Parts: sequence; structure tokens; C-alpha cells
Amino acid sequence: MKLYDIDQADLPDYYRGCCTIDDVEDARAVCRILGVPHYVLNVQREFRTFVIDYFQSEYESGRTPHPCIACNDKIKFSFLAQRAQLMNATHVATGHYARIVAGGSGAWELLRGVDAGKDQSYVLFGMRQDQLASTLMPIGHYPKDDIRRLASDANFPNADKPDSQDICFIPTGDYREFLRQRTDEHPGDIVDPAGNVLGQHEGIQYFTVGQRRGLGLSGGPPRFVIRLEPDTRQVVVGSEEQLYGDSFYADPVSWVSGVPPTGELSVTVKIRYKFAEAPATVTPVGSGAVVRFHNPQRAITPGQAAVFYQGDSVLGGGVIAGGIPPESPEPAVGRTAPAHA
Repeated sequence: MKLYDIDQADLPDYYRGCCTIDDVEDARAVCRILGVPHYVLNVQREFRTFVIDYFQSEYESGRTPHPCIACNDKIKFSFLAQRAQLMNATHVATGHYARIVAGGSGAWELLRGVDAGKDQSYVLFGMRQDQLASTLMPIGHYPKDDIRRLASDANFPNADKPDSQDICFIPTGDYREFLRQRTDEHPGDIVDPAGNVLGQHEGIQYFTVGQRRGLGLSGGPPRFVIRLEPDTRQVVVGSEEQLYGDSFYADPVSWVSGVPPTGELSVTVKIRYKFAEAPATVTPVGSGAVVRFHNPQRAITPGQAAVFYQGDSVLGGGVIAGGIPPESPEPAVGRTAPAHA
């Protein structure tokens, strides 16, 4: 897929994205070796609307998005899958490090990849049953080293290609500069939790929960961004201890089985791609879910995904919206619902 135009002459040496002409040519060379047709699908307009514009809008609203989740949901498993059907393809095979298996109840299950260091199930939590049924993720069943060895044995030109690591449409990795070129500045105050003004900022889009550097505050104890207030354009800072929380509301939430559980679930929850999971309970409420951790977690960030696991199985997930609604039920004691009610 052609997602985004990047001027190769401007790429830094360390760029590890996936949107360059070289990437298209690598795919073409692999198809030539395999003896299969190679097509390039131009989805630049869709990518700009559903990924780049979304990325910008979320930051301007005081949230921290994960663009890979939007790309998987709106581009790979939407536009790509639709065009594959028009070409009479029965399945779409992807290079994600995750597994799709048939569950005992007849529903498809999404599992972690066997290579824990490369697992990408976190960014796939939104897949529906029909998408799982028509998708193949073969490399999720192997360690990355085995995949490289297989690619080398097949003489693929990209067998030793470095892993992609960056936001593909921001070659430098500097998302703040990317936003600075595309958004208007809306200055506001940097305040402590009591509302005392400590400094000023150029726009809440340049901040995220947990941030310490770049606050422009001198003297005093270390301060971290503990929340953003888009209505008042305030950046609220506090101590590291104030970064911790034990509950939040996620909305919207999707369930891999297609059926929300009828009550509280015991799960582990991951709240950022590189964060470790933590034990928690999840209770469906409306279109979302209330998550309560057993122990406080650092930097629960609106806009990021919260993904629910039981063992290797992804049960579902949603976007962290903020605090728990006041009408939410209290946690049950000694009662949990089955994963697929």
C-alpha cells in the first residue's frame, strides 16, 4: 500500500519506517521470487483522513493517540480488505506478530505472538470476528530470528532489513515539530493541582501525561504532566506520585468475541504499547468499560489504548477516556463473568 509521500532525500540515516519507495520495491522483489503478482494500492487520501488528521486532532484535544491502531482499524482491515475482496482474494495475510486461532466455542481468537519481544496484539484489539476469519498472520507463530532465517534461505532481499520503529509519517520521530508545522498555537497556563500558575506553554498538543522534559519550569522538585485540560488549555503538573492512578473509563470498547461480557472480568491490562500489563478487573458500562487495577499504575493517558488479556488471549480493548463515570457500578467481591458470555 502507498500510504504517504516521503522525500527520501530528507530521510535521516536512522529512519526505520515503512512508507518509502524502497519498501515498495522490496515487496515487489519478494513477489517476483515467490512468483505472485504485485499490486500497489494507493490509499494516501484515506491514510491522511483516518490516521494523520486523527493523530493531529487527538493531540489538539489533549489526548495522546496511537496511530498504528488507527491504521490497522481504518486502513489495513478496512480499505485493504475491501479491495482484496474486489480482487477475489479470500484472505489478507499480514506481517503482524500475533496469532489468529479458532476457539472452542466456534469464535475466532486473537492471541499474542509467540515472540514476546515482538508481539503486536496490542494494536490489533479492535479486530472483528469477520476480519479475523479472513486474515492470516503466519509469522506470529514464529520467533523473529526464525523469520529472518526463513527469509534468508529464500533469498529475500529484505531478510536483514532493520525493524521499523518510527511513526511512519514522521521520519525524524519529532512529533512535536510535526504538529508545530500543522497546528495553530493556543497558549495557556502551566499550573499545579491547586491551580497556581507556574508558567506558560504554546499549546497542549505538545504535551502528554507523564512528560517531564520541555516544561520550561526551573527550580523546585521534579514535575510531571499529570493531566491536560483542553477546555481551559491548562497543563497540570505535579509530583511523580500524583502520576499514579488505580482506575479509569475506556470508551468506546470493542470485544474480540463480538459479545460483551455480562459482568466483571478478571484480566491483565496493558495501557501503553511498551508498558507491562497489570492485573485488573474490567466491567462493561454502556459503550465502554470501567477498569480498576489491583495496584496503582503510572501515567494512565487519555487517548492511548487499554487492552484486556486473559493469558495469551486478547479479549478486547478500548480508548482511555478519563475518570470513572459517577454512575458506574461498584466492583464486585469474589464474582467474575466468563470471558465470552
